[in-house]
Amino acid sequence: MSKAVITCALTGSLTDPRQHPVPVTPAQMASEARRAFEAGASIVHVHFRSQGEGKGHLPSWDPAVGTEIMAAIQDACPGIILNQSTGIMGPNIEGPLSCLRAIAPEIAACNAGSLNYLKTKQDGSWAWPPRLFDNPVDKVRAYLAVMEETDTKPEFECFDTGIVRCVEMYVKNGMYKKLPQYNFVMGVESGMPAEPDLLPLLKKLALPGAAWQVTAIGRANIWGLHRRAAELGGHLRTGLEDTFYLPDGAKARSNGDLVAALAKIAREAGREIATPDEARSLMNLKPSQKVQRRAA
Repeated sequence: MSKAVITCALTGSLTDPRQHPVPVTPAQMASEARRAFEAGASIVHVHFRSQGEGKGHLPSWDPAVGTEIMAAIQDACPGIILNQSTGIMGPNIEGPLSCLRAIAPEIAACNAGSLNYLKTKQDGSWAWPPRLFDNPVDKVRAYLAVMEETDTKPEFECFDTGIVRCVEMYVKNGMYKKLPQYNFVMGVESGMPAEPDLLPLLKKLALPGAAWQVTAIGRANIWGLHRRAAELGGHLRTGLEDTFYLPDGAKARSNGDLVAALAKIAREAGREIATPDEARSLMNLKPSQKVQRRAA
């Protein structure tokens, strides 16, 4: 099997830094990226947060914020691959598109279909008000058009089996003209469960020869899923966006702890860990470029 590419998702879009140790500022993001990089991550998946006192729990689509964060990460981790989040609810996607144009990352998330984003408490009540993570075809097409413009490779995020099948339709329709890269997002309560036995089916539904990885959301139960992904030849992802917990149930102190645990599992499955340059070769990425800081 080829070497395993490890992506680290440094921080989510809404996790409150006053409750959990997620990075927010450019310096914090760079420091956490460095820990992940040293532990074996060759890609960092990045959400941007609003800057300033009391704002770090909110997302930001300010291109100045995004470029400052990405440049700080590149300074701390020479050669690392940048993967920008684009996920947003609602039809107004000018913010994510503006960040894509300003940063031109090597990879960007492209959510490939819609999902009722739900979670229930033990008593059956909603953990948050039910909402729709809407990604209709026109929205996907708009993202793909700008990613082609910026020479950014889309990573098709798939929260359910039907969404996996949609990716092939985008290729057949001509919306995307290359071999796609899949990200099977598993463990969201209203999406695909974090079940290792589901992976062979997902791999079968993907186009032959396409690269794929697993994003595993949850606690200690997700580590068996990571191991199965490594055994089946998939690429791997972890980070404080996806989990706070190590295989033994202890709480991770940083992204570096999570990446180190994932790299250990990959090696136990017979996979060596890819460097950033090896990851570029495996994923057919364009050469890295330096993100230019913009005045705020």
